[in-house]
Amino acid sequence: MEEIEVPTEKLHETIEEKVEEAINEKEKGWSMYVAISTALIAVLAAISALLAGHHSDEALISKISESDQWAYYQAKGIKSEIKNLAVSMGKAEAADVEKYKKDQDEIKEKADKEEEEYQMHLRKHGLLSQAVTLFQIAIAISAIAILTRKKFLWYASMGLAVVGIYFFVSGLI
Repeated sequence: MEEIEVPTEKLHETIEEKVEEAINEKEKGWSMYVAISTALIAVLAAISALLAGHHSDEALISKISESDQWAYYQAKGIKSEIKNLAVSMGKAEAADVEKYKKDQDEIKEKADKEEEEYQMHLRKHGLLSQAVTLFQIAIAISAIAILTRKKFLWYASMGLAVVGIYFFVSGLI
């Protein structure tokens, strides 16, 4: 699966330019808060994107392993049926059939564990992807806030970042 990219370099440049253009010290101070908070959000977005990609890859690996286990399970079932026919014809012992049935039970357990792991990685990927999206939106709104000098937009971006942090932490646990 594809890795999520966070295109924030241009936004950082724009924010830094606006900080430099700030007219008075009060506005310059506020602009600095916007720049620092946006940089921190960008770091969280990058980490979230990296972890989302990792969990996506791990989910895929678990799904492939699960599929392999089910194919192996089917192969053991076919061998069991062939042995069962041989037993009915008097050419094999029933113990061989039981061995294949026992093997199938062990293989089923492994396949079920792989399915659980797949679901866990898929859940974490989803949460971290949502965090990335919220962080990207927060960064964009911060850029708009600094361009328009509207503090309420910055507060809105911080609110989105907090929700993004919730998804980020949820994706970690």
